[in-house]
Amino acid sequence: MHTGRAHPGPSTGARGPGTDERQIRDELLPVLALVCAKVGLDHRGATLMRYVRNAVFRLAAHPVVVRIAIAPAVRERAQRTVAVARWLASHDVPAVRLLDGFGQPVLAGGHLATFWHDVPEVGPPPTGADLARLLRRLHELPAPADPLPPWQPVASLRAALAESTAMPLADLDFMLRRCDAVEAALASLSYQLPPGPIHGDAWLGNLLAGPDGPVLCDFDSACIGPREWDLTPMAVGRLRRSVPPKVYRAFIAGYGVDVMRWPGFDVLREVRELKRVAGALPILDSNPAANAEFTHRLRTLRAGDHEARWRPYR
Repeated sequence: MHTGRAHPGPSTGARGPGTDERQIRDELLPVLALVCAKVGLDHRGATLMRYVRNAVFRLAAHPVVVRIAIAPAVRERAQRTVAVARWLASHDVPAVRLLDGFGQPVLAGGHLATFWHDVPEVGPPPTGADLARLLRRLHELPAPADPLPPWQPVASLRAALAESTAMPLADLDFMLRRCDAVEAALASLSYQLPPGPIHGDAWLGNLLAGPDGPVLCDFDSACIGPREWDLTPMAVGRLRRSVPPKVYRAFIAGYGVDVMRWPGFDVLREVRELKRVAGALPILDSNPAANAEFTHRLRTLRAGDHEARWRPYR
């Protein structure tokens, strides 16, 4: 397993220009050594795959991926992530699988980590139809025995903003005012699809091209909520031009619903875009490439520019 891809479709890939990858890796290696030692794995030679809300490493000595929680909100969700992974496994849903043999998440030296079977990305790139098929499968499942929390997108946004120490006060004030506005708008929405378990961050970046076909990953945002929310990331990706038209058409054909035709979509779009801006907050001080993209996204929101292209944080 890993947690994304750099192309449309956990979002891995080369580090952005200006990012001192070696420095970041060297600072994280002692943490990786601690959590790996706790479960008897060799951390030496590991590759840093991603560093945003989690630091994601692929081990060289084992077919294992390690996710170390960086953002406080992600730490709080680690137990949920583990429970969701086990729930999906119990229903044979194609998804990344936890490493067996010890309890998870693993706490070592104050750091929280999860360990996953690596998924070699040797298959064809996942398509919109693949994501639609896996989402439909997830949405048809009975609720897990371990209750999922309710969908609270604005609360999680406010928490992320409260934790940030790198955001200029004027930008923070703008984001908080937008939170107030979308919170009021959400309260008036009438959803058309039945609520239930949702992935919470359903875009092509959270599908991996495994040898037996695409698999879902990244369950940090799983909850009970409106199914329209799981259809929103692909729609926003289409509008922000990272998702090609034919990919989006395949997605809506596979799921059977185009959320952009639903009257409440503009509200969910703004929530998604605010969350996509805030996604870089934990690493603004340490990842110049993410900082530059964060600044670009925030500038376009302030300007009301709904056409500007957004690129993945790396």
